[in-house]
Amino acid sequence: MNWQPVSESELLDMLNHAENRMTIDQLRLWEIIKIEPEKWQQHPFGNEGDGFWVVGILGQLVIWFNDIEYGFNVSRYKQYGSIDQYWCNQDKLEWTVQSLLNMIEHGYSLSPKLSSPVKI
Repeated sequence: MNWQPVSESELLDMLNHAENRMTIDQLRLWEIIKIEPEKWQQHPFGNEGDGFWVVGILGQLVIWFNDIEYGFNVSRYKQYGSIDQYWCNQDKLEWTVQSLLNMIEHGYSLSPKLSSPVKI
């Protein structure tokens, strides 16, 4: 079976389901940071799928969906439209929003970061 990037309609379904699972605090933050999904570039891992879907922005952080690993991630960006850091977490959206809440409220995130493949 060949890998295919997630479609916008599939992504919107995931977002709707995630919103239904969010706590009140998560939903309040989500309503402020969410954007209409946009494809952003990430080299080299996003090249095959023509980028990754970004669904939220908070300052210099983006929430994006890694459709290779099938999970949401938070990464820094310097230039709008380009994700600087590749992570391969398989988090649900509400977990990712909670990690941002933790950063805002406590100064840290409890969510581990899983990096790209490393040659050994």
